[in-house]
Amino acid sequence: MAEQNPRTSADHGEGPITAALPTVAAQQQEMSSSEPASVRQEKVKVPAQLKVLIVAAFVIALGFGLIAPVLPRYAASFDVGAMAASAVVSMFAVARLAFAPSSGKLVGKFGERPTYIVGLIIVALSSLATAFAVSYPTLLVARAIGGIGSVMFTVSAMGLLVRHSPPSIRGRISGYYATSFLLGNILGPVAGSAMAGLGMRLPFIIYGIALFIAAAVVFIFLKDSSEGSTSTAASRPQLQFREAWRFTNYRSALTTNFAMGWVALGLRVSLMPLAAVALLTSYHAGENYDANAGGTVLAGLALALYAAGNALSQNISGALSDRFGRRRLIFTGLLIAGTATLLVGYAPSPVLFTVFSALTGIGTGFLAPSLQASVADIIGNSRNGGQVLAYFQMASDVGQIIGPILAGFIADQFGYGHAFALSAVFMLVCTLGWLPWRNPRFPRELADDGYTGK
Repeated sequence: MAEQNPRTSADHGEGPITAALPTVAAQQQEMSSSEPASVRQEKVKVPAQLKVLIVAAFVIALGFGLIAPVLPRYAASFDVGAMAASAVVSMFAVARLAFAPSSGKLVGKFGERPTYIVGLIIVALSSLATAFAVSYPTLLVARAIGGIGSVMFTVSAMGLLVRHSPPSIRGRISGYYATSFLLGNILGPVAGSAMAGLGMRLPFIIYGIALFIAAAVVFIFLKDSSEGSTSTAASRPQLQFREAWRFTNYRSALTTNFAMGWVALGLRVSLMPLAAVALLTSYHAGENYDANAGGTVLAGLALALYAAGNALSQNISGALSDRFGRRRLIFTGLLIAGTATLLVGYAPSPVLFTVFSALTGIGTGFLAPSLQASVADIIGNSRNGGQVLAYFQMASDVGQIIGPILAGFIADQFGYGHAFALSAVFMLVCTLGWLPWRNPRFPRELADDGYTGK
């Protein structure tokens, strides 16, 4: 993480990250060295560029929340089976995964802002093409194209967060961004339900228009004098994947993001509703009770409490990681999320099922902002980390694809408890990479001045 005291030659690489951008450096020079760290941190404000990015994230997530509940039914309306309808959802994730390395190269060549805007426009066109699809194959192609644009603006957004975040508040900014995205994902389905009677094509049209608006807002308001041309973007030194791999924190971040994709994105959506039905079937055994209807309500409540716990803890944990270090927060979050995931699988009652779901959300909220900030600390403000961020994003996408399949197989063979237990064990194993009392290793010649890895 970033601290404010200069590094000495005998402290084994511990010390602060100094900002590479002139604006951040000026802020830090204006601070009196005699002031407490907490006071100096409060004086560093969120840059205007990032406020634009946070608002855009909310709009994007809100629109995605509109289409997520509709997409499987819309695909099925083309007279295809459940497997083909699910393939439309999977195609988006597969396209993201396949194009992630190329998106990192585009960021390195053209810069974050142009790649971000083009990515938004591609997803907007894809959404409109989905709305007016005339056949299942055209729908499949439209979603694949959307996946390409999605990974472009995702990797670019992370790059912009890295480059414009003052080192002393990186965790707090990551928390703001993640919470903005989460709130959009919560409100989107609510708005989508309100317009359910207006047809299944309308949400895709609204999403496309919203993305065009977001692209225009970013184009107009997210100005960056340091990225005025392609040559300027390309001239910034790039941190290569093989270089980032030498940081133990980056290797741990890849593994942890894989686990996050598996549990927080994959398992939660794919198995939580089915586990809720199985729990109610057992809980009301011998009674005249509709477990399927009750399971839908229970799963919805559990997912809502997960999101609430996640939103509640993200902003708090982001600021805490700036003060106490990334590793402590990531370790704590993995410990809470892993234990709660285990308990969800073996919950004996609906009440405990929802309580443990909320605890899982709190745990993932504790670690997510710090995890992204830890990667940002490695890249620094002055370097281009498109490739490094692309592989970081790929780790989550792979987990999101593989995790539900493997967990679903185990659930079919041995029960839902074992499926959740496997996922929980994997998260708990990831804590070994973030032990707070362990000094992480890193190449001094590649690290920012004052990088500690803590």
